[in-house]
Amino acid sequence: MSKFLAKKDTLRNVMVAAYNAVKILTDAGKVARIKVDECEPTRTRLQNDKLQALCGEVAAQVKWYGVKLSQDDWRHMFVASYRKGQRSVPGIDGGFVVLGASSKDLKVAECADVIEIIYAFGSDPDHPVRFSQ
Repeated sequence: MSKFLAKKDTLRNVMVAAYNAVKILTDAGKVARIKVDECEPTRTRLQNDKLQALCGEVAAQVKWYGVKLSQDDWRHMFVASYRKGQRSVPGIDGGFVVLGASSKDLKVAECADVIEIIYAFGSDPDHPVRFSQ
């Protein structure tokens, strides 16, 4: 399945890519479904870069319950803190896995909220973080 996000400045390229994806299916004798709907834009590259940088700074400066977490671990922690609908389940080989806490589909406003959560976390005297940004 292919998904395309079209904006005014990328419309022509997106439509060509969508046409090519449909053509591959129809050339193979398959039927393609095309659905168009309005959506909110996902986080910007600038927001993504800031989110990654802040999580990296937290990872470099904070031990969480005696454990040094990676930049990705912290990103998952902050997104899970923002998105309250996640669940944890036992992992296949032990431990636990948190489901539903991905940052991939954060909308612009949601990403801004997660960034604010990171700043609030870093301002707590129990685990202070000196942010360069």
